[in-house]
Formats: sequence, structure tokens, C-alpha cells
Amino acid sequence: MTGTGFFFDFLQYLPQLLEGLQISLMLTGLSLCIGIPLALLLAFGVTAQRKALRWFCTAVVEVGRGAPALVLLQLAYYGMPGIGITLPSLASAVLALAWTAAGYMSEYVRGGISSVPAGEVEACEAVGMNRFDTLRFVIIPQGLRIALPSLMGFSVMLFQATSLAYSVAVPELMSRAYSIGSSNFHYLNILMAAGILYAAISVPSTWLSVLVEKRMNKHV
Repeated sequence: MTGTGFFFDFLQYLPQLLEGLQISLMLTGLSLCIGIPLALLLAFGVTAQRKALRWFCTAVVEVGRGAPALVLLQLAYYGMPGIGITLPSLASAVLALAWTAAGYMSEYVRGGISSVPAGEVEACEAVGMNRFDTLRFVIIPQGLRIALPSLMGFSVMLFQATSLAYSVAVPELMSRAYSIGSSNFHYLNILMAAGILYAAISVPSTWLSVLVEKRMNKHV
């Protein structure tokens, strides 16, 4: 095995790649922490009775789903200074990915909420529960439970999408891989190593989401 071999490069640069992987995971977690609550609000907003609120929420959802994540990343980092707002690269990436997550996840949440049996809502009304308590204790928990496999599956996709953050100078896994490759020109070895690390997170997470979906389907 020569010094330029794949395993040599993998072991040599693994600490740097793992540092990038930690940032990718942090970026995913922060985006989900913002995106999931926003998705819940948007899920109710797109069915609101107030037309202005419904149109606004629908526009937010459609842009989040329709615009490529890369475009939103570029807009958050390079476009915001045009209106007097300058954000660090990490904050820009979190904002853009959270918007993408909220757009897609709001549809999953809305589908889960609409799947809650109407009889359970009527039962809540029959025992005197107000609308807020019905949402808090019955509709939202069951809706999120139904939507959970889809939310988990999209979370894996969001983790993979963090690789786009290299375009706005976030030192995540792909950015570290490009930086290492530009220094030693072993692009193939380093990108393969980065791909293995992405797969090490994505594949088990995907299996877990499938397992959760199968276990939940047993009770349907």
C-alpha cells in the first residue's frame, strides 16, 4: 500500500473530516430545531380562516418547497446584505435549511393532522374540552405521531443537503473534503472518505425511519 492509497488518506485526514461531520450534524440539528416548530405553525396557517394569513403561509411553504436549497443558501448569505442584514455563514445556512425543512415538513404535519379521526375531535368536544386543549392533547400529538416516519426520512435528506453549505463558506464535511483535496490533489480518495461518513449517518438513520414506519403501521 503506497502513501497515496485510499486507506492512508482516510486515516490521515479522518480527524479533520470528523470535525466537518460534527458541524454538518450541528447544522442539521439547528435547522430542525427551527424548522419543525415553524412547520407546525405553517401547517395550521395554510388552513387558517384569515385569507391574508393563509396566503402568507402558503407563499412561505411554496417557496421553501419550490426553491432549491442552494438558491436559498445563496440568498441568505449574499442577498440579505442588500437589505441591510448581514449574517454569518453558519447562521445563513441554518436560516436557509430551516426554511426548506419548514416548507416540506409542514405538508407532512398537515397530512398527519388531517388523518386524526374526526370522532376523536368530536369526543373532546363532548367532554367539554376547549379548542386549545384539543389541539394540545389530541390533534397535535397524534398528527405528529402519524407524520413521524416522513419527518425522520426528510431529516436524513436535510443532513445530506448540508453538503451545499460549503458554497457559503461553512466548514462542514464537504467543505473540509474540498479543502483537503485542494491541498493534496487526492480528490477521489478524500471525496470517497467523505461519502463514507455521510453514509455512516444516513444509512442507519434511513433504516431507523423505515423501522419506525413499519412498527407504526402495525397499529393502523
